[in-house]
Amino acid sequence: MSFTLPRFARLLSLSAASLALAAPLLAPASAQARDFVSIKGNVVNVREKPTTRSDTLWELARGYPLKVRERRGKWLRVGDYEATLGWVFAPLTTSAPHRVVTSRSANLREKPGTQHRVVGKLEQHEIVRTLGQQGTWARVQREGGQTGWVAKRLTWGW
Repeated sequence: MSFTLPRFARLLSLSAASLALAAPLLAPASAQARDFVSIKGNVVNVREKPTTRSDTLWELARGYPLKVRERRGKWLRVGDYEATLGWVFAPLTTSAPHRVVTSRSANLREKPGTQHRVVGKLEQHEIVRTLGQQGTWARVQREGGQTGWVAKRLTWGW
């Protein structure tokens, strides 16, 4: 089978585009985690534009996890599990992993798995610190210090 140069170039171009689209799926979790940040301060403003003179769109609490969509100087364009939210000043964020509960409630369990004892109930929008992960479960810590395991599918973050 012979290819003409233009057709071969198109095939290479399509292959490169396919690889570029698949790269985030093939990247290790640690590489993808770099695209996340959490709020460092007690309350941080998310702004319409990357400047302190811009309107505040949202106020987010300590630990709230955010997906970084764009970087511009010391500003990050961020989103959460629902949408792109706006811009946050990068020094007000941290690389400490957190999750937010996205379901109405979630069982906090003694060990990873539904067969283990429930040690608490997490409420929707509650923010927890991620201590570790095992399969489809995340080991988390609540603000008051209580630790346990939660099903990742009931949360968002890293």
